[in-house]
Amino acid sequence: MSRLAQAAVLFLLGAALLHAGVTDLYLRYVKAGLQPLLLASGVVLIAAAVATVWYERRAVRTAGPEDPGHVHREPRVSWLLVLPLLALILVAPPALGSYSATRTGTALQQPLAYPPLPAADPLRLSVVDYAGRAVYGHGRTLADRRIQLTGFLALDRDGTPYLVRMALNCCAADAQPVKIGLTGHIPPVLQPDTWLQITGTYTPRQVKDPVNNGPIPFIEVTAARPVPVPHDPYDESWNT
Repeated sequence: MSRLAQAAVLFLLGAALLHAGVTDLYLRYVKAGLQPLLLASGVVLIAAAVATVWYERRAVRTAGPEDPGHVHREPRVSWLLVLPLLALILVAPPALGSYSATRTGTALQQPLAYPPLPAADPLRLSVVDYAGRAVYGHGRTLADRRIQLTGFLALDRDGTPYLVRMALNCCAADAQPVKIGLTGHIPPVLQPDTWLQITGTYTPRQVKDPVNNGPIPFIEVTAARPVPVPHDPYDESWNT
C-alpha cells in the first residue's frame, strides 16, 4: 500500500473514532470515561494522515518525476481494510444481552464500602449496587426501603427470570453480567432482552449461579414496566 493510501486509511480511522466519540456509538465499545482518550486518538490519527500526505508531496517535488519503470501500484485488495471502518461508522452493534448473560457467570464483586443511601422513595439503585449490598452487606442498608432497578431480562434454563446489567472494566469485550433474581409480582409474559424498570423490596433469598457458582440475590417485585434501552446500557458502578 502506498503512503497516500496509508494516509487515507489513517484519516478514515481517525474520522471513525471521532464520529464514535461525539455520538453515543462509543458506548457500544468502551466505558464512558474513555471518551476523551477516544477523541484524542481520532485527532492524532487525522493529524498523522495530514502529515503523511504533506511529507509525501514534498518528497515527490524534491525528487522530481519518478522513473516509470519503478512505479509500484498497491494491490487493490488492500483497500478492503477500509470496510471495517465503514462498518464502524454505519452500523452500531447491539449491546450484549441475555445470550451472553446466561452463558457467563455472575461477576458480582464485594464492594469496598457501603456509602449512605439517600432518603428518596423509591430508592433508585444500579443492579450492581443492589446486588453487592444484598449479598455482602446482607441487606442491612436495603431493609424497609422501596427500591427501583433497571435492567434487561434473562431467563435461565429452568425459566427463572433475572434482571441483568453487563458490567464493564474497560470495554465491551470484557463485559460480564451481574444478575438479580426476580420473585413476587412478575409480568406474566417475559421476553428475554426486554428492558424493565422494576420496583420492589429486599429479600434475603439467594441462589448460586449455575455457570460459576457465584451468588445471585433476589428482589421481591411489587411493580414492573417496560422501558426503552438506556443511553448507556452498560453498568460501570462496580469500578467506582
